[in-house]
Amino acid sequence: MAKKQQWSSKIGFILAAAGSAIGLGAIWKFPYMAGANGGGVFFLLFIVFTILIGTPILLAEFVIGRRAGADAITSYKKLAPGSAWYLIGYLGTVVSFIILSFYSVVGGWILSYLGRSFTGALSGKTQEQYGTLFESIIANPWEILITQAIFIVMTVMVVQGGIQKGIERASRYMMPSLFILFLILMARSLTLEGAMEGVRFLLVPDWSFLTGETALLALGQAFFSLTVGLSVMVTYASYLSKEDSMPRSAISVTGLNIFISLLAGLVIFPSVYALGFQPDEGPGIAFVVLPAVFNEIAFGGIFLTVFLILLLFATLTSAFSILEIGVAALTKGNQKKRMPYTWLMGILVFIAGIPSALSFGVFSDFTLLGRNFFDFADYITSSFGLPIGALFISIFVSYRLKREDVLHEIQQGSSISGGMFNAWIILLRYIVPVAIILVFLS
Repeated sequence: MAKKQQWSSKIGFILAAAGSAIGLGAIWKFPYMAGANGGGVFFLLFIVFTILIGTPILLAEFVIGRRAGADAITSYKKLAPGSAWYLIGYLGTVVSFIILSFYSVVGGWILSYLGRSFTGALSGKTQEQYGTLFESIIANPWEILITQAIFIVMTVMVVQGGIQKGIERASRYMMPSLFILFLILMARSLTLEGAMEGVRFLLVPDWSFLTGETALLALGQAFFSLTVGLSVMVTYASYLSKEDSMPRSAISVTGLNIFISLLAGLVIFPSVYALGFQPDEGPGIAFVVLPAVFNEIAFGGIFLTVFLILLLFATLTSAFSILEIGVAALTKGNQKKRMPYTWLMGILVFIAGIPSALSFGVFSDFTLLGRNFFDFADYITSSFGLPIGALFISIFVSYRLKREDVLHEIQQGSSISGGMFNAWIILLRYIVPVAIILVFLS
């Protein structure tokens, strides 16, 4: 019998798990959400909710995955045999598949921009021209399909290598590189004249923005930025050694996610304010506003290329984890099947993503519930799939599993006290479900 795959070290697992969490949510979505909702107040609420809501669910997924030692679907079958709880695993696998189908489209956008940045084609334009360029790129069917395919191939090439030789090795290089690139960009952004106005916007709360809607949006951002609810972390934790501390790993992943969100804000908002742009430009801030910002500073083309490389790294590390949940469910630990099933999953994701890729061009007139294919896929996963998955995970661990079994699993590799364990269970049993329902209803 082949030896079960495991992470080679605790840091390898943390970097891979952090890479899963730190994707477009932290680098692309957080800045425009914070920019549109008051900056400092939104960031403060985001931190609170990430710690109190996101981390308990993250640790719950770790418990399920390591205790069962299997893929997401099999884990629930092993821990709750003869019940319907395994449907949580199927839900996470299906939602992951849908997410990657449109996530890969955004990865293709990044590749399109990165290619143009290498040739200098992104230099010397106005913000309006950058807006026109973005619209022309996402409406070009051949370019979008080709770049989407390239992004999926890059993801498949890593995931087919397995946990240690594929995902962990790539994360060990990509995550430190991401931090270094971020620090370089932040240093440049903070040295611009007028940059401190952007820093104050991000770090000093304007309490006039403290509303119920802002709180719900911040809760949603905290929830989705950790990619909890997909059972992705169930799959990742199934490769975790019994000697590793799950609470410390969960805290490390949460801390890195908050840190990267902070860095993203300190890269974008000082630059935006220093050069007279508005912080509430919306989702186009990475593809329309930032190129215009970098165009106004010395060596801006180089810094824009660095930012796009950083964004690509973050997007890929998330894509690895999302693809892995489907591959793990198909292979059931049989490594001989990993390569063919990884390519099969990649091909199916590409086919499923074609409508999303063409949503802004050829299929722009086709809508579902008033949304194009891309927005509809985002809507059903973010507003329904993830909240429902996370809700059931919190209930499963806090109500279905035996308390002593959960405590035993948590205490392996860690010295968590009974008081901390009880606090976590209370959060998971009472606070987290109420918060998730609020986000779901909003």
